[in-house]
Amino acid sequence: IKDSKNWDSTQNLYIEGDNLEVLKLLQKSYYNKVKMIYIDPPYNTGNDFVYHDNYKDNLNNYLELTHQIKIENGETFKFSSNPETNGKYHSNWLNMMYPRLKLAKNLLSDKGVIFISIDDNEVNNLKKICDEIFGESNFICNFIRKNKSGSGHDSKNIAIEFDYVLCYSKSIENVTINQEPVNVESDSKYKFSDDYVKERGKYYLRDLDYKGSYSLKMDYPIKTPDGSMIYAGNKQGKPNTWRWSQEKFNWGIENDFIEFKNNNGWKVYIKQYQFVNNKNELFIRENPYRALINFSNAKGSSDFKDIIEGNVFQFPKPVNLIQLFQRIGADKNSIILDFFSGSATTAHSVMQLNSEDKGNRKFIMVQLPEKTDEKSEAFKADYKNICEIGKERIRRAGDKILEESEDQDLDVGFKVFKLDSSNLTK
Repeated sequence: IKDSKNWDSTQNLYIEGDNLEVLKLLQKSYYNKVKMIYIDPPYNTGNDFVYHDNYKDNLNNYLELTHQIKIENGETFKFSSNPETNGKYHSNWLNMMYPRLKLAKNLLSDKGVIFISIDDNEVNNLKKICDEIFGESNFICNFIRKNKSGSGHDSKNIAIEFDYVLCYSKSIENVTINQEPVNVESDSKYKFSDDYVKERGKYYLRDLDYKGSYSLKMDYPIKTPDGSMIYAGNKQGKPNTWRWSQEKFNWGIENDFIEFKNNNGWKVYIKQYQFVNNKNELFIRENPYRALINFSNAKGSSDFKDIIEGNVFQFPKPVNLIQLFQRIGADKNSIILDFFSGSATTAHSVMQLNSEDKGNRKFIMVQLPEKTDEKSEAFKADYKNICEIGKERIRRAGDKILEESEDQDLDVGFKVFKLDSSNLTK
């Protein structure tokens, strides 16, 4: 209770401890209940790896000592519990990730999705073990994130300005992936108005004439305002046809969804309105989200420093990046899990999005209490481990969000739990 905030009313959790052990403990209470998981695990760049598990014990619970994953070309990828086998650099990381992802899958609901940030060091290996654990058919996409720009690069050969976010579903048959609402009010193509503008919005004109799959049912004459008759493509027969059946066209005339124009010949158009569909029903226009995204590391740093001053945490993810994934893979009442919590960007983004759209999402943050280096800015600022940074960020971000929110009942609290022991050896 000591480090918690609003213990009696909050539904959010912050758990300190080795995430492998925490994931095991969460199985009973959260099995098949988590709608979205986001994790930003160590990229295995050579200096960011602190999860020194007992690999033999972990892997014996989930797979044979040497596990083979089949690749499309018939070859096999191998990783072993022996860190001297198949390259210690990759095998330690893979042996760490495999059991954690295996347990995480159990927590996902049948409609759930997981997003995993990664870079070139392990993206191919991560894809293989995710195909193994979640199934190749449950792969959703690989987001490519532009994360930096400009001349300040540490790349020796080619400037690398991107990393990745792998996305998998628990069940491709049941998953719910949201689409991106189109901001029709700022879309310049909706430029015409009529007597229905208050209810339907503005509209643009879409040609009723269609040159595509021919249908005899759609090939009928239309009477124009001067009494003449026209066919699609100005002649009866293939290849042109109308987009709407004659019955639908008559409905369009009666309800003012059809417009005629005469410019060296009559043309017939459908009125495509902003706020209603072609049945005159209220409608939110949506498009699939894009896999090519642009969220800079600099924005993540500025988000963090707006809450906690100083250079106490390196490379936090941007808040709006995690909000994007919530919009894609979660709903307003989802449980969202991050078991590599770090600076707690995910918790920050959940609270912020709840404030913006009146949601009731709940977060579960899990973080290993990795000690900060005694020479670091974090240690000098009295943050003795990463958990202290994450918890303080949630407290301050919650206060700021609540101060700026109209909803004073917004849940910006969290309950803190700590495991008694850890496998941390560093």
